[in-house]
Amino acid sequence: MSHPVDIHVGQQLKRMRILRNLTQTDVAQGLKISFQQVQKYELGRNRISASRLFELSHILNVPPAFFFEGLENSPNESERALDDEATKIASMFTRIEDARLRTQIRTFINELASTAPKIV
Repeated sequence: MSHPVDIHVGQQLKRMRILRNLTQTDVAQGLKISFQQVQKYELGRNRISASRLFELSHILNVPPAFFFEGLENSPNESERALDDEATKIASMFTRIEDARLRTQIRTFINELASTAPKIV
């Protein structure tokens, strides 16, 4: 059984990897390990050592503390699925280079969010 901290750290790794538009193979090559090992890290099946976290922080360009952010109030399963979807959307959005188009998309999303019915 995976420890909740290992699961959280793995989810942070996955989230930032996606935002940086990197594959598991890209990260694995940076760490000189297999992509399967990165997969195990992301799922929390294997613990990430302090030295690996330090290396990952350089690969992903985040401070080492990033992996522990939000640990005190970890989201439940449904919130995590939403976070994964939001991360994918954010990753796609950051690849749009046209500033005018990005502004239009933000306006569109804002309009949708303000008119969408609240799900309780």
